[in-house]
Amino acid sequence: MSFSLFRIAGLAALAIFSGSVLHAQPEPLGHWDGAIRMMGQEMTIAVDIGHAGDSLRGTIDVPQQGGFGLKLQNVSYHPPTLHFELPSGLGTATFDGRRKGDSISGAFTQGEHRGSFGLKLGPPRKDSTPVVAVPYREEEVHFRNDTIALAGTLTLPRTGAPHPAVIMITGSGPQNRDEELFNFRPFRIIADRLTRDGIAVLRYDDRGTGESKGTFAGSTTADFATDARAALNFLKSRPDIDPKQIGFIGHSEGGIIAPMVAAESNDVAFIVLMAGTGVNGGELLKAQVLAILKSNGAPQTEIDQALQFQEKLQAAIRTGKGMDEVAASLRSNIAKSLGNLTPERLKAIGDTTHYLDQAIAGQLKFAETPWYRYFIDLDPAVALEKVKCPVLVLFGDLDVQVPAEMNKGGIVAALKKGGNSSYTVKTFPKANHLFLTAKTGSPSEYAMMKKEFVPEFLDTISSWISARVGKK
Repeated sequence: MSFSLFRIAGLAALAIFSGSVLHAQPEPLGHWDGAIRMMGQEMTIAVDIGHAGDSLRGTIDVPQQGGFGLKLQNVSYHPPTLHFELPSGLGTATFDGRRKGDSISGAFTQGEHRGSFGLKLGPPRKDSTPVVAVPYREEEVHFRNDTIALAGTLTLPRTGAPHPAVIMITGSGPQNRDEELFNFRPFRIIADRLTRDGIAVLRYDDRGTGESKGTFAGSTTADFATDARAALNFLKSRPDIDPKQIGFIGHSEGGIIAPMVAAESNDVAFIVLMAGTGVNGGELLKAQVLAILKSNGAPQTEIDQALQFQEKLQAAIRTGKGMDEVAASLRSNIAKSLGNLTPERLKAIGDTTHYLDQAIAGQLKFAETPWYRYFIDLDPAVALEKVKCPVLVLFGDLDVQVPAEMNKGGIVAALKKGGNSSYTVKTFPKANHLFLTAKTGSPSEYAMMKKEFVPEFLDTISSWISARVGKK
């Protein structure tokens, strides 16, 4: 798969890497967690290095790009220098690092673009699910949404068929069936717990991701909702599933999709919204910018600048006018950020004019995608007002991607307006967007966090669903 541009709230960044440190060993073997930083923003990555005979081999994860286990080429270590390469559609990305004490840091190049990178030795890579034999059946399944073939895993209790069932819906971006992020597989963990408690669970790869066919790029939230409907129809067709006891668990954007399907189908028995949204998409994106920058300690001037840019960008997308002004504003913002960089980082960037051109083009290209155009005017209340089934609404009080208070209020107001009083709301203290125990909630913490849900999270979901499907 290709390694493309990555986006940072309000700004754009090409594949330019910088980061922290990497503990030294005789050979750089093991799992390394790192951070990509640019102009005060950060995106984390993970690299695994091992042996292949007498040679070294490696893979890299770039979760924001939907890239997991991307194979590295020409991995070599000549003390103190580590070298590896990542082929991509933008040209081969080359990493050359030098070990000093317990760290490795170095230069990154990709075509004409230059930066720096670093990684920190993490704990051995572990699967987030039990390694012992499980007391249920796992079945690889395939189903279709018209011409799109989707693939997933269905976990089934060994006895008690026909079973109540849950369909998992991932958040934004291309996600695999486990919603894997930084060696954390939340959907697999939830599926394991629910299936042990007598509830079948279907989780599937997003279209164009993993083993699912189709194309992710160019698809909107509404398109992903048709995939979820196809999953529902698939389970309804199985004799080992109770067609009257099928519900959804949706995380983040999946928490928008679940109500969209439930609003149009009487066959949805319940929905669980994990950090689901309750406000207009454009307002949510501005709230994200505000919360993330605050959690990262950004000065108020930078926050105001980012919010003003979001306002201009969304207005230009809606009206088709003002993109030249948006591009000029973006150029000014990035140029100011470049002025705050150290001479070493500026040297790594190289030709700043070319860099600015590429960064602006990447950001504007994303803003003009069908997904963005659709999302900024998407009002989740429209579907929520039509939902008649029971709803469990879950938030983390440190979530900076879907801030709890504003979205909780929007969801509850919409359910009440539609006459639905069968809802339960719970906010978990110290929990971030992934429902992991956090310090600030910033995405920059994700890579280094202990990959365990906050206390009572799994118990809450399991007991609430079990009470509605008659399971103890």
